[in-house]
Amino acid sequence: MSTESSNGSPEPKKPKAPSAKPAAAKSAKEPGGEMSVREAGKKGGDTVRERYGSGFYEAIGRKGGQATRERHGAAFYETIGQKGGKVVKEKYGSDFYEEIGHKGGQKVKSLIEEAKKNLAAAAEDEAAADKKTST
Repeated sequence: MSTESSNGSPEPKKPKAPSAKPAAAKSAKEPGGEMSVREAGKKGGDTVRERYGSGFYEAIGRKGGQATRERHGAAFYETIGQKGGKVVKEKYGSDFYEEIGHKGGQKVKSLIEEAKKNLAAAAEDEAAADKKTST
């Protein structure tokens, strides 16, 4: 149902005014058993994962990142990284970076130790298998 302007051409429809309560704010079930926006989003995400696999999200994320890099340039990532780092520093303080760096280092150390143990165990298993086949 469009109206005509003074020159006779149809005027485009006006967008609806936003409602007082955005749809995304719904979290509880609606009367009548309908699902919430959150539940619908989860159901849709689960369906996509089942249909295309979890790697699909990685692929679309990579495409989005490439499109962003082409549109804004590689320096854009540096700028947003600095903004994010500034916010984190203001929220948690500069000692936070030392703390998470230490945690990350400890995790890497434990992963290296675990890998060395696995390699040693595999070598022992291989030596035992070779000993059995040679006797």
